[in-house]
Amino acid sequence: MFQVDSVFNRDRFLLRQKLMTLSEKYDVCDDHGDPILFIERPTHWARSLLAVLAGLVATIVMIVLLALLMSVMPENLQLPVFLVGTIVICIAVLAVIVLISPKRHITIYRDASKQEPLIKIIQEKKFEWFTATFTVRDLKGDLARFRKNYLYDILRKRWHCYRPDGSLLCVAKEDSIVLSLLRRFLEPLMWVLRTNFIILEGNSDRQIGEFNRKFTLLDRYVLDMSADLNRYLDRRIALALGVMLDTGEGR
Repeated sequence: MFQVDSVFNRDRFLLRQKLMTLSEKYDVCDDHGDPILFIERPTHWARSLLAVLAGLVATIVMIVLLALLMSVMPENLQLPVFLVGTIVICIAVLAVIVLISPKRHITIYRDASKQEPLIKIIQEKKFEWFTATFTVRDLKGDLARFRKNYLYDILRKRWHCYRPDGSLLCVAKEDSIVLSLLRRFLEPLMWVLRTNFIILEGNSDRQIGEFNRKFTLLDRYVLDMSADLNRYLDRRIALALGVMLDTGEGR
């Protein structure tokens, strides 16, 4: 039987995001502040920049072509052609950017040397309408799937976590509907109204964990699964979910 690495045999994980780096990087520490894991989500800045430049070139070329086309069209057709052409340009430019842009997978390593990957969080698609989907894998295969619907963000941010068979495992959502609404309308006070999340078992209201941002100038987070006494949620999945509650929210 495959044994889960002992580094995940704990209820609390402290995440410290590194600053002044091109990629998103985190040190994962124990309760004493000692590093136990390292997480990286590469930015692939060169390819991302290439995607933006390609999109810009495509925009210029298609605008020129549209202008040439309109110059030979009868005046009564110019407005319809302009409207249709604008839509086509937007779709084409988006397609070019998505085609060239890289997927941004996340890897949890044993340490900062990055010699031993333990968990991977795979971005399934480069672009999805209103949603985002990630698959969590270890060395043996899939552990879970995270799915976010951005339409929920209007009222209360949330992530759904599913088992490999498709059944709902847990839900992570903002700690309070009242606070979530205040965060929407009091954007300048976001540094006071920190976005915290609670983790609920399946479709129930039973809280099994929480992911809180510490009140510091730097990005510091605490994933606390102490309420999950029966270890319902695999701590590997819990840590992966905690990472997504930061990087997946663009915080």
